[in-house]
Amino acid sequence: MNLIRAISNILQQEDINFLLCNRIPRLWMTRFFGWYSQIERRWVVRASIALWRMFAALELHEAKKSRFDSLHDCFTRELKDGARPIHPDERVLTSPCDAIVGAIGRVEEQSVLQAKGFPYRLMDLLGDTKLVDYYAHGSYATLRLTSGMYHRFHAPHDCRVEQVNYVSGDTWNVNPIALKRVENLFCRNERAIIRCRLESTSDLITLVPVAAILVASIRLHFLDVLLHLKYRGPNVIECDHSLYKGEEMGWFQHGSTILVFAPEGFSFCSNIHEGSIVRVGQPLLTTSAHVSAATSSDVRAV
Repeated sequence: MNLIRAISNILQQEDINFLLCNRIPRLWMTRFFGWYSQIERRWVVRASIALWRMFAALELHEAKKSRFDSLHDCFTRELKDGARPIHPDERVLTSPCDAIVGAIGRVEEQSVLQAKGFPYRLMDLLGDTKLVDYYAHGSYATLRLTSGMYHRFHAPHDCRVEQVNYVSGDTWNVNPIALKRVENLFCRNERAIIRCRLESTSDLITLVPVAAILVASIRLHFLDVLLHLKYRGPNVIECDHSLYKGEEMGWFQHGSTILVFAPEGFSFCSNIHEGSIVRVGQPLLTTSAHVSAATSSDVRAV
C-alpha cells in the first residue's frame, strides 16, 4: 500500500501528470483503451477495476449491477431506480450529470473561461455566429466528470432537442492541470453541440459534451449512430426529440466534461460554485421568466 501511495503522489505532481496524460499518442491510446474496455474476461475486469480503485474514488454502491461484463459495462453503468431525485421546481434547470463544478460565470465579450486566466472564444467552441450572439450575456457552467463518477447524462428540463452538431477533434485530458496549460482545450477536443429548446419558456439551452483521452465516444439515445473518432458525418444532425426533465440523454465511455450554456435571464443556484460537487437532478440554474402551467411539476427520480 505504501508503494501505491507513493506512485499516486508522484502521479499527482503537475508536471508528471501532464506529461503522462498528454505527451503520449493520445488518439492511439484512446483507440487502444476502447478495445481493451470491451474485453469480456472475468479476471481482466476484476483486476482492472481493482487497479482503478487504487487511483480513483470509484462509486459503485449505487449501480444496478454488482458484477460487470467488461470495463465498458462498468464505465457506462446505470444507477439503481430512485438514486437521483430530480428537483421539481419548474424554474430550475437541473444538473445534467454528476460532476465537479469548474469555471462558471457570465459570457463576456463572447468569451468564457476554461480556467482562471485562460479564456476561450465561444465561436471557436460552437462554430455558429447566431448561437454565439444568443448567449452574448448569458451564463455558462463547466461540469467535470471524474473517472470514477456516474457517466450518463440527463435532460436539465422538459425540452425538445432540435439539433446535434458533432465536431471531431483531439483527445486532450480535461483535468484541471491540462486546463491551466493548454489554451482553447475544449475547442480542440472532440465534442457534440446539443441544442435543447425548453418546453416551458422556449429558451434555448445548449449542452456541449466534450470527449477526452480514453473517452472519445459519446452515445446519444435519440441518434442511431455512435459519435466517436472514426465517425465521418453528417456533422450537423437535425432532431425533433422530446425529453422530460431528468430523462437520460446518453453517456460517455469514460469521464469528461459537459459545458452548459443558458441565455440572459438565468442565474446560478446557491449550491453552485467552483469546486462544489453536483449530482444529476440537483439545481444548477434558475430563471425568473414566466413558466407555462402546462409543464409537469411532478417529482421524478432516476
